Amino acid sequence: MITPEQREKLRGWFAGRLPDDLFESLAEVTVDREEITVIGRIPAPRLAEDVSTAERDATVQGRIEEFRERTRKTRIAVAREAEHRFDKKVSWGVECDGRRALFTHIAAPVMTRLRQPERQVLDTLIASGVARSRSDALAWCVRLVERHTDDWLTELRESLEHVQRVRSQGPDAEPQEPSADEE
Repeated sequence: MITPEQREKLRGWFAGRLPDDLFESLAEVTVDREEITVIGRIPAPRLAEDVSTAERDATVQGRIEEFRERTRKTRIAVAREAEHRFDKKVSWGVECDGRRALFTHIAAPVMTRLRQPERQVLDTLIASGVARSRSDALAWCVRLVERHTDDWLTELRESLEHVQRVRSQGPDAEPQEPSADEE
C-alpha cells in the first residue's frame, strides 16, 4: 500500500509527463506492488443518433485499437521512464464512450492453499463452464467479491492508509523540518 500523498505524487508525475494531446483527461492512475496502471479518456467517435448497438460497439472498439497503435511509441517512452523512476511495470488503458479497455497488463501469479470445500467451489465453477481452470475460477471469485464489496474494500484501504500515517510518526520516523508558519 502507498500513502495518499505518494499516490497523488504518482498521478501528478504522469499528469505532468504525458503529452497534452495524448488523452482528453487522465481518468485513473492505480498502483500495487508490481504495476502502475494509467487509464485515460479518449474522444468517443461521432455517430448518428440512430446507429445500432452493434455498430456503436464496433466503432468504439475501432477507436480504441486506433489509439493503441497510434500512441504506442509515446506510451512506451513514458513507461520506460516511469519504470526506471518507480521500479514498477506500467500498463495502459482507455475509457471511450463509457467502455474501459486495458492494454497489455500484468497477471501476477498468486499461490494459495485451499481446503477441500474451497476446492469444490472452484471445481463446481469449472464443471459448470463458468471457468476453464482453478486459477480462472479463483480470479472469477475475486472479481465477484470486488464488485459486491467495493464500499467495504474502500473503507479497509482507507484504514490501512491511516495505519501507515500513524506508523510514519512513530519513534523511528525521520524528524520533519518545521514549516515557516510553525517557527
